[in-house]
Amino acid sequence: MTDNVPHFPGRAAIDAYGDGGFRFADMSHKGSLLLLPSGVYGWPVTETALSTPEDFAAVFAEAGDVAFLIFGCGDEFVLPPRPVREAFAAANIGLEPMDTGAAARTFNVLLAEGRAVAAALIAVDEP
Repeated sequence: MTDNVPHFPGRAAIDAYGDGGFRFADMSHKGSLLLLPSGVYGWPVTETALSTPEDFAAVFAEAGDVAFLIFGCGDEFVLPPRPVREAFAAANIGLEPMDTGAAARTFNVLLAEGRAVAAALIAVDEP
């Protein structure tokens, strides 16, 4: 589940992360983010282990424009729960979990390449 209105409409790279939030497109946001083709949204997920397929409903809604999702799991890599992995497989969307820092950097590179990528980034305190 996401905020209904994007903080930024369209695609935006992550300029910085840490201190519990992110900077992008000359804006800042405290908390986790979901970056989709339609925009950048606040995202309530704070722990990978507690995530559910419903937390990714907005990703599945844009499945035609998303080949894979970069999942920033927080300070360190955590394998998402099985129901989340199964939901991505059923939607035919690749799921690439990694720590949030690596996820932000990877998302930026793939976005610059024009790839059909989305990101779900759990906020961290330290970059």
